[in-house]
Amino acid sequence: MNILQIIEKKRDNKKLEKEEIEYFIKGYVSGEVADYQAAALIMAIYINGMTKEETTNLAIAMANSGEILDLSRLNKIIVDKHSTGGVGDKVSICLLPLVASIGVPVAKMSGRGLGFTGGTVDKMESIPGYKTDIDIHSFIQNVENIGISMISQTLNLAPADKKIYELRDSIGCVESIPLIASSIMSKKIASGAEKIVLDVTVGSGAFMNNIENARTLAKEMIEIGNLAKRETKCILTNMDEPLGQAVGNNLEVIEAINFLKGEMPEDLKDVVLELGAYMIKLAGLGDSLEENKNKMIENIRNGKALNKLAKMVKKQNGDISYIENTDKFEKAKFIEEVRAKQSGYIQEINAKEIGKVVCNLGAGRIKKEDKIDYTVGIILNKKVADKVQVGDILGYIHANNLEKLEEAKSKVQNIIKISNNRISKLPTILEVH
Repeated sequence: MNILQIIEKKRDNKKLEKEEIEYFIKGYVSGEVADYQAAALIMAIYINGMTKEETTNLAIAMANSGEILDLSRLNKIIVDKHSTGGVGDKVSICLLPLVASIGVPVAKMSGRGLGFTGGTVDKMESIPGYKTDIDIHSFIQNVENIGISMISQTLNLAPADKKIYELRDSIGCVESIPLIASSIMSKKIASGAEKIVLDVTVGSGAFMNNIENARTLAKEMIEIGNLAKRETKCILTNMDEPLGQAVGNNLEVIEAINFLKGEMPEDLKDVVLELGAYMIKLAGLGDSLEENKNKMIENIRNGKALNKLAKMVKKQNGDISYIENTDKFEKAKFIEEVRAKQSGYIQEINAKEIGKVVCNLGAGRIKKEDKIDYTVGIILNKKVADKVQVGDILGYIHANNLEKLEEAKSKVQNIIKISNNRISKLPTILEVH
């Protein structure tokens, strides 16, 4: 077996065997397979696609290319949650303490943001003192003792995926459903969960900008999950406009804390309760989705969910006085409103464009080594389909640079489209697979 034969086989649109995929992955991680050879094979996969069996074998081979997190000592069903990404997506910070307060163990490794979508790790690090880089022993111990830990990816999980992802990015092969599905699932398999709930976002601020592609991706990931003996549920959610009202690191953390105190924007509430209901069900703690949602609402009302967040923050050296009083969070130097220049109805708030504006303010990274500003961002006052009058506040820009502030105000004014036509609001939960 050699890499040239494998490239030629996929170039000619033939199915790769499990052993051939494993040979490629092992060789690429060890350096025996060169970047240009891997690029040729990835391009052939991008053009010709993969069968479900090939995609599964690729996901499992990538998962096995590094360490596999062993969570068996917890003696509980571990359910992992993953989002395909979006703008204003603070779901993990709201959801995971909430399900942990009901008894679902949460062992969550998250990523940092790159480009216009934010990362959960960056958001959590905006809580002063909170450590996301704790060692793996402390991570598992925290899950054992308090039922939850959220950290950055500390283990050498799926290193083949990291190499292939960077390669795909540099050769224009990002938007391939088999490659996206195997990338996501390789990390989920390596992170030790037995059951997986996936939030597949759809729209302008998502990887999948149309429902057909999102459906295909969901089905591929469910298939991989089943063949890897990981029960997988996919919820397709709307990401045409930002989720909730806040976009930006500590602004989103404040919104998540307020959510757990009972201030729940409708779209964020829909996503959190839907994903949570399935996590509780997969953990074997309740078959009725409606009852599971009621349990979550009750744990927000009685303060148990917020208490769980505070316990985790304290355990990981964070200052819990910020959870008790969100006014303590550092604020940007300039906070200015954007007002409506006409009356009518909000037709569109393009999530991707809002994400780009927030990134440009300093909340995101263009390159991995970029430093981010925790305080900048946008708070949206209106959502799609809302009625507005001239002079109504559409949102607030939080900035630390006057030039960037003016640029952001002008852009946001154009991104929020208003017309005389009344429109219907799209549902937040599009489909469940």
